[in-house]
Amino acid sequence: MWSPGQESEASAGGDPAGLLPPEWEEDEERMSFLFSAFKRSREVNSTDWDSKMGFWAPLVLSHSRRQGAVRLRLRDLQEAFQRKGSVPLGLATVLQDLLRRGELQRESDFMASVDSSWISWGVGVFLLKPLKWTLSNVLGDNKVPAEEVLVAVELLKEKAEDVYRLYQNSPISSHPVVALSELSTLCASSCLDERTFYLVLLQLQKEKRVTVLEQNGEKIVKFARGLHAKVSPVNDVDVGVYQLMQSERLLSRKVESLSQEAERCKEDARQACRTGKKQLALRHLKSKQRTEKRIEALHAKLDTVQGILDRIYASQTDQMVFNAYQAGVGALKLSMKDITVEKAESLVDQIQELCDTQDEVSQTLAGVGINGLDSDSEELEKELDILLQDTTKEPLDLPDTPQKPFFSTNVPNPSISDAELEAELEKLSLSEEGLLPNHESSKRQLEPTL
Repeated sequence: MWSPGQESEASAGGDPAGLLPPEWEEDEERMSFLFSAFKRSREVNSTDWDSKMGFWAPLVLSHSRRQGAVRLRLRDLQEAFQRKGSVPLGLATVLQDLLRRGELQRESDFMASVDSSWISWGVGVFLLKPLKWTLSNVLGDNKVPAEEVLVAVELLKEKAEDVYRLYQNSPISSHPVVALSELSTLCASSCLDERTFYLVLLQLQKEKRVTVLEQNGEKIVKFARGLHAKVSPVNDVDVGVYQLMQSERLLSRKVESLSQEAERCKEDARQACRTGKKQLALRHLKSKQRTEKRIEALHAKLDTVQGILDRIYASQTDQMVFNAYQAGVGALKLSMKDITVEKAESLVDQIQELCDTQDEVSQTLAGVGINGLDSDSEELEKELDILLQDTTKEPLDLPDTPQKPFFSTNVPNPSISDAELEAELEKLSLSEEGLLPNHESSKRQLEPTL
């Protein structure tokens, strides 16, 4: 939750260093012009008016975004944008223009725009406007008082989206109904103060993504199930499940407390034994036994409650799956509304027929002579024959006959008679049949002859 002083700290503005343009420190003449007041009307000098407005309007919104604040006041902005002791004189005009364009909205007007029963108790959180503010609105005075709280519309929408996603990603999103106190604790890191938290809830309710209900003196919030879904009113089932969840938490806390008490009784009995106080130790042990019996009874009740919740969650999952199946069947029927087996077969036949036609067209085009090539084919054949005849009449360009022998003259070429060859052949035959005893000697005799 938020500390009491956190709200004032969030509204104090703070140092805007880091988002100021370069001329803030470098161009004295330019800054003197920007810190001067606006003319009474834009028609007097539209160029100067637009130049100032183009400088201050984005700077005011970017300052709020950097601070993480959706609420702003003229007084805080004047303190934040002080420069060398000077205060911008035209900030009130800038806020009036942002109000006219709808980028800012009075906090009271925003609250009144949300039709919700819980706004009656939420108003108490916000400061009542002074009487002069109410009179100024009635009389049509558009001046912005220094203390009036304004809401940055776009920043509030972004903050509401952040809170919604924070809830969706948290453990408490298992059921759409949650206690307001639990939700405020969850959103303490995202919302600067409690007033911002209530504004965010109002924005979510305006977008129909949450609804708030008071049940037995406790305020509960119901979220829409889905990023783009609309929240449904809180029904008896939601209230019943919420009460079961609260019972589970209470029982769990009670069991934890009794467990600690049983441990204390055990420790007290041990301490009494050490000091020799036997009767006191027995009383502590009896107290421990009674506490353990209570724990067992609470465990049984807790198991029953958790079993019921598990069945509820399972039924919700089954309902989601059933809805998904139903939606899928409906989409499939719609997509196949005009598709039948006969139409599919007819379509396939048409495709086959078109393919056959395309093949015939391709073959026909391939056989067509282009530029009279078919008529000139005979002349081309005759010209080719003439070229072949001329080629056969030309002498062949062969290499010259070598003058030197291919083999070296150094190779011995002895002359051997036929009788000697026959004798050697006969020796070889006898050697193969094993009749020649000394094969190696015949081989040596044959080598010089060869």
